[in-house]
Parts: sequence; structure tokens; C-alpha cells
Amino acid sequence: MAEEILKITIPPEYARQRFDAVLAELFPDYSRSRLQSWIKKGRVLLDGKQPRAKDKVRGDEIIELHVEDEPLNDYCEAQPMALDIVFEDDDVLVINKPVGLVVHPAAGHNKDTLQNALLYHDKGLEAVPRAGIVHRLDKDTSGLLVVAKNIKSHKILVDQLQARTVHREYQAVVNGVMTAGGTVEAAIGRHSRDRKKMAVREEGGKEAISHYRVLDRYRGHSRIKVNLETGRTHQIRVHMAHIHYPLVGDATYGGRLKLPKGASDELKEELRNFKRQALHAGKLGLNHPATGKHIEWSCKPPADFLQLVKILEADAADFDADV
Repeated sequence: MAEEILKITIPPEYARQRFDAVLAELFPDYSRSRLQSWIKKGRVLLDGKQPRAKDKVRGDEIIELHVEDEPLNDYCEAQPMALDIVFEDDDVLVINKPVGLVVHPAAGHNKDTLQNALLYHDKGLEAVPRAGIVHRLDKDTSGLLVVAKNIKSHKILVDQLQARTVHREYQAVVNGVMTAGGTVEAAIGRHSRDRKKMAVREEGGKEAISHYRVLDRYRGHSRIKVNLETGRTHQIRVHMAHIHYPLVGDATYGGRLKLPKGASDELKEELRNFKRQALHAGKLGLNHPATGKHIEWSCKPPADFLQLVKILEADAADFDADV
């Protein structure tokens, strides 16, 4: 049986965690049950030795994963769906994901996802983990995603993400008027009480770094640009809420609705009806896995985001005219 050998060095922040848990974190394209099966079969080595699932890691060890050449997407069926393809060649596919599209199937939601659409678009993606998806966006975040079209490209892109050489730039609209840009460096982990949420955690969290810059200021809001150095779950949403500038429309981390004093009826209605986080992945840059050449793509925010910005601009202009 053919196999692919994947290697990765365990980051220091995983020290003292169980090996099977670390393995699942570092190789999210494979289910925990499949990884545990491969541990038992001796297909996973830790510094050249066969570990037990319950062994604790110290960090900096090398994991060697011998991936069996078997169907990787048997739980996900191909499904015809429209895709907004920004770029495609034999090695990579770049998608502009719309708001509302779930990236991966999950319990109770195994249809109408990006992965279903990719398997229909290219049958060859059945041989690539998660149909080639190497990073994700939240359901209600729009923007650019890169997909690996073969195993070799998949490994190279995953390595680039882990080496932090993939450039990801977002636009967001936040509550509050920022005076200047900055950097948020705060570890993120699962929320201690609500397991569906993430939170800034000094203990047990993973390193997370976000760089932000102000693009426009309004009376009670700001439009910002955010560059990710790391890619933790909900990172921008958690970090902006942590510094008290939560994203507009973020029901999970944004708290109660905030309306600027003297806001126009149009702005009040827009803010009340904007029911998703105002976040768009507008730029993506990486080294092409086949040529090594650096390539960047960009796409403008969707209509609802642009409408929000337009109304915020009009409200600010009307206020200035009245002063």
C-alpha cells in the first residue's frame, strides 16, 4: 500500500500535553480515531520511536506520520455548488468564500459545505485530506481560501502555514474609535466554561499574534486592517474583543449592540440588522508549491460589508456638516 510520510516538529507550547491530543492538533486533516489507529499500528513515530497515545510530550520532538493511501473524504459526498474561483492551476485553487458557507462538514451538517463543493469540482481531491483545504474561515466570514490539489502541494502549504510565511490580511469593522494601530499578542485557548467559544488564556492557551492598522474612523466605529501572524480559531474576533473593540455583528464575542449617540435612523437599522461578524479575508499571499514564486490575490468585501461602511461614512459626514 502506498503511503505519504509527513514530518513536523512539536512547538514548545505543547509541552506536557498528551501525545494523541497534540497529534490531533498538529494534523487536523485526520480524525482523532484515525490518528489513534495509526498510533496503534506503529505508523506514528516520535523522535524515531513508537509512542503511546497517553505519553506526554516535552516539545521540540519530531513527529513522523506514515499516512495510509486510503479514501480520505468518504464521509463527505460530492455536491454541485457554485464556487467563486479566483485562481486555479494543477497545484492550487483559490476560492473567494461567501458569507454563510461552512468550510468543513461536522456533526449534523455534512452537506452544503465548501468541502462538498470541492469534491464535485475536482474528483482528484478525494485523494487529498479534507479535499485539499489547509486553513479555514468561519461560516460568516467572507474571503480568500487556498486549496491544495495534490498531496505534495498540501504538505508544502501546511508547512508554510506553520512557518508563518503565508500572508493573510483581513478587513474588519469594529465598535469604538481606535486612536492608532498596534499588535495584540495574547494566547488563545478553549473557553473554560463555554466549549463552543475561544478566549484569551495565559495558561493552556496557544501563542496568537494579530497586527492591526486603522483604515478609517467614524463616530463610534473603526474600519481596520488585520494581518495574522498565527491562525488560531476565532483569532481576530477574540483579540479585538479582548482589547475592547469587538467586531460589529459578532453575537459570540461582541456583547450588546452599541449605537453612537445621535445615530441616524438608517445607521441604527443597519447596525441592528447586521447579523454576522464584519470580517473579510481580502488578501492572501504564499509561495507557489510547485514554482516557489510568491503570489498574492485580493478580493473586495461583499455587498453587505460595503453597505455598512457606506452608511457609517454617511453618518460621519452628516455629523460633521451639522457641527
